[in-house]
Amino acid sequence: MFTGAKYARNGDVNIAYQVVGDGPLDLILVLGWVSHLAYVWELPALAAFLKRLASFTRLILFDKRGSGMSDRVHPMPTLEQRMDDVRAVLDAVGSKKTAVMGISEGGVMSCLFAATYPERTAGIIIDGSYPSWLRRPGYPWGMTEAQLERTLDRAKETWGRVVDMRGYAPTQVDNPEVARWWATFTQMSASPGDAVELLRMNTLIDIRDALPAIRVPTLIIHATGDKIAPIEAGRYFAEHIPNAKLLELDSIDHWPYFGDADIVLGEVQEFLTGVRTAPPPDTMLATVLCTNVAQAGAHAVWLGDKRWHQLVDSHHAVVRSALARYSGREIDAGERGVTAVFDGTARAIRCALDVRDELLQLGLRIRVGVHAGECEVGDGRPRGVALHVASSVMEAAQPGEVLVSGTVKDLVVGSGLEFSDRGVRVFAGIPGSWTLFATGPEPAAAAAEPVRAGGAIELSRREREVAQFVARGLSNREIAQRLYLSERTIDNHVHRILDKLGFDSRVQIATWLARNEHLN
Repeated sequence: MFTGAKYARNGDVNIAYQVVGDGPLDLILVLGWVSHLAYVWELPALAAFLKRLASFTRLILFDKRGSGMSDRVHPMPTLEQRMDDVRAVLDAVGSKKTAVMGISEGGVMSCLFAATYPERTAGIIIDGSYPSWLRRPGYPWGMTEAQLERTLDRAKETWGRVVDMRGYAPTQVDNPEVARWWATFTQMSASPGDAVELLRMNTLIDIRDALPAIRVPTLIIHATGDKIAPIEAGRYFAEHIPNAKLLELDSIDHWPYFGDADIVLGEVQEFLTGVRTAPPPDTMLATVLCTNVAQAGAHAVWLGDKRWHQLVDSHHAVVRSALARYSGREIDAGERGVTAVFDGTARAIRCALDVRDELLQLGLRIRVGVHAGECEVGDGRPRGVALHVASSVMEAAQPGEVLVSGTVKDLVVGSGLEFSDRGVRVFAGIPGSWTLFATGPEPAAAAAEPVRAGGAIELSRREREVAQFVARGLSNREIAQRLYLSERTIDNHVHRILDKLGFDSRVQIATWLARNEHLN
C-alpha cells in the first residue's frame, strides 16, 4: 500500500521514504542493493510481508541514494554515505531509537549502522546477508574475481529482462509473476550502468572488523540452501557478533517473502516485542477465471512436441496480453490452460471473451469458467473454495463457451453483458448447487446436441476449401489471405465446420479429412 513518498535531505541529496503502520516501536527496513519504494508493493508476497511487519511496528521504508525514487548520484555512493542516509531518514520521521532490519546487501548497512550509532539502535535483524561478497584470506565463502566478472557481465546483459528465480527464489521458478515483477522492479530501481556500478561497489565491502563492535541485540536469519549468500556467511556473523542469535532456515530461497515468511516474521516479532502472534488469514473477494484447451492431448499428438510447445507459448502470450489489458493477475499456467484472478467481475468476463476469440485464431477452442468468491491469500496467492468452484464451472462448459456462476451474473447487473441459462449443477466435493449461465455470443454447438461426424456430412464448397487449409495447419488469418476474404468470414466458416461435424478442435477436422479423402 504505497501512499506516496516523502523526502529526507542528507546534504544536497533527497532520500525517498515511507512510513507504514503505527506500532509501539520503530523498525527501518533496509532492502538489497537496489530498490523502488512504490514498486515493492506490486509483488503480493512482498506486500504481505511488509504489511505484517507494519502490524506490530511503525515500519519505515526508504530507497538508498542512487536507487529507486531517491536522487541518482555520480560517482556512486560509498557504504558510509548510504548508511548515513538511514540516520537522515530517522531524523526526518522523528525516530530516536529504532530496530534495523537488513535483507541481503541491506544487512551490511544494518551492521555498520548498529556499530556506528549504538545509542539509536534498539536491535538489528540480518537476513540472508554476508560480511564480504568476495573471497578473502580467512573468509573462503565469497566469490572469486573471475566469478565477479561473470556476474557483472551477466547483469549488463540481462538487466531489466525477465530471468528465472533460481538464485533469489528457487521455490518460485514456476511462478512467472515473480520473474516479471523482478524484471520491472530492476528497471525502475536503477539504469543498467548504475546497477553494475552499485554491484561493483558492493563487492568491495568487507565489514568483518566491525562485527565485534556491535553491542546491540542481534538476530541473524539465514537459509541453509541460499545460493546468493551461503549459510557460512550467516554463521560467520553469529560467531563474530557478541551474543547474536542465529536462526537457520531449512530453505533454498534467498528472499524470505514466500514459504518461509511466517517463520521469519514470527521470529522477528518475538525478537522485537517478546511475543509471537499467528498472522490472521488474509482474505479477498476475487473473481477467478479458469481456462482449458479443448482436445489439448489430441493437439499435442498431432502437432508433435516442438510445434505444440510453440503453440502453448503463443497461447500464454495471448492470455497474458489480455490479462494486462483487463488488470487480471495470473496465478497458474500450464499446457492445458490458465488460472487468473481479477478485482473486477465484468473485466474478468470481457477478458475471457477476448481470450476465447483470439485463441480461435490459433486453432484452439477453450472452455472458460468464471466464479467470484472470498479467497484466502497465502504467500501472496489466492487459494480456497472459490478457485475450485471456478474450475468446476469451467469443466461444465462446452468448447468455445464462457460459463459463469450465478454469483458472477448477479455482480455485473447493468454491465450490458448478456447471459443464457445453463441450468443447475452440483459439483463433486463442493457443498450446495450452482446455477450456471453462458455469456457472450452463444456458440451454435452449445445451443443444441452436436451432430457427430459418423454419417454423411454436407459441407459447402467454401467450407471444404477452408477445412483443407485448416488441416494444413494454417491460422484463420493465413486462410483469409489465401482466399481474399475477411478474417471474420473465416472465423464464421470455422465455427460452422466445427458445429456441423460436432467437433471440438481443428485437429479433429484434419483427422476427418484424412479419413474422407474424396472430399480433398
